[in-house]
Amino acid sequence: MSTSTADAFVLDETTLDLLFREARTANTWTDEPVSVEQVREVFELIKLGPTAMNNQPMRLLLVEKGPGRDRLVKHMSGTNRDKTAAAPLVAVVAADTDFHERLPEHFPHAPDAITWFADEAGRERTALYNAALQTAYFIIGLRAAGLGTGPQAGFDKDGVDAEFFAGTSWKSQVVINIGHPGEDAWLDRLPRISSDDAIRVV
Repeated sequence: MSTSTADAFVLDETTLDLLFREARTANTWTDEPVSVEQVREVFELIKLGPTAMNNQPMRLLLVEKGPGRDRLVKHMSGTNRDKTAAAPLVAVVAADTDFHERLPEHFPHAPDAITWFADEAGRERTALYNAALQTAYFIIGLRAAGLGTGPQAGFDKDGVDAEFFAGTSWKSQVVINIGHPGEDAWLDRLPRISSDDAIRVV
């Protein structure tokens, strides 16, 4: 049963349940399809989440069932192969390490911002960090659309990059299975750290 948080949040209890309390990593799916257009609509919402200097490095490769899915599944690890093969739609989340080339458009009040990221290693660290932020927004956005997600880090990143992103500045980060959760889709929630242990006040 939900604990009342009326004094802490402006969202209602049902929404908090949908986004956090009742949400789990899904492992099985119904046959109900998920359209590319629905994911585009989610993206149009979650792109509004903050990133450093509005750099927005997250990129998505949406993989439908068919030859493209077969090419992806072979790079997945262990039981992730079957999960990814069965999902209605799969997103490969990547970070664009050349995000700085769009800064004149995305951070226009600093016309020389593109020059601040000349160091390739530092630019990649920035891309990976901010793409991780955007991945979290993406998962919450998919939940808000009534969809389940199965994020997976167990895959051959080098293999996926060579398979799908050769010759580009995209680097794969996580594979997210997307759909409507099926029977026995998730396990019980694992323990979470308490606010007493996680928060210090000075």
